[in-house]
Amino acid sequence: MIGLCEVGPRDGLQNEATVLAPGARAQLVDRLAACGIGRIEAVSFVRDDLVPPMAGAEAVVAAITPRPGVVYAGLVLNERGLERLRHTTLREAHAVIACTESFNQRNANATTEEAFAGVAAIVAAARDVGLRATVTLSVAFGCPFEGAVAEARAVALAERVAALVPDEIVLADTIGVATPWQVRRVLAGVAGLGVPVGLHLHDTRNTAIANVYAALEAGVRSFDASVGGIGGCPFAPGASGNVATEDVVYLLEREGFPTGIDLDGLIGVARWVAELLGRALPGSVHRAGPALLDG
Repeated sequence: MIGLCEVGPRDGLQNEATVLAPGARAQLVDRLAACGIGRIEAVSFVRDDLVPPMAGAEAVVAAITPRPGVVYAGLVLNERGLERLRHTTLREAHAVIACTESFNQRNANATTEEAFAGVAAIVAAARDVGLRATVTLSVAFGCPFEGAVAEARAVALAERVAALVPDEIVLADTIGVATPWQVRRVLAGVAGLGVPVGLHLHDTRNTAIANVYAALEAGVRSFDASVGGIGGCPFAPGASGNVATEDVVYLLEREGFPTGIDLDGLIGVARWVAELLGRALPGSVHRAGPALLDG
């Protein structure tokens, strides 16, 4: 079965002009879990004044109604963030390091070596207290400040991260520039790392679904996605939303890859989010409907 990590409550909402209260964000998490999504990135443990849409992480987690079998995760940028996560019911920590020096400086105010040391500390500390740890390699396919990212550069960083033995490495197309050919080549480079590899895609240039299919052909079985296609990165100019969860589920189910996710229910959640945010969302399937027709 394909594993999907729903990142709408965190990566989806972090760049929205409309700031949702912790209760509404918890309700979003609960609605997504009720659709059968098995992993949800619920919050980000960052300073409230720096990322207001993510304010009140602990209040969000406290308001979630845990669903058996669902893994709830939080983004942590440093050990202080991990310490905050430890005092909640979340059982998975997501850490991030960029593949370029410029993006690490803009996103974390750190050099790549400093960012790597921080990620290593997070993974080790998470392991010590029995938490799962995932490391995302942002701008793995292209950087808004340095342009194209060589495949060898992304693969080399993935090799270093794999040596930390995280539970998963996620390659992120943060600004939505990747194409299927590029995705296949990078995935081929990381195929022998011995750590599960997932993909985090943005649909800035309408290639995300094609990239999902290329990754499927390359053997990837874990994808990040965001309900309705909401999202973006405050530190990546021009980066639009994530690939829509309902679009990915539609593709997977039609291609014979079971997800265990209620597509009709997910479409309802996407439409509800559109009402909350007061705008049309970029995903396709929630607007068109599932149209699961045979023949």
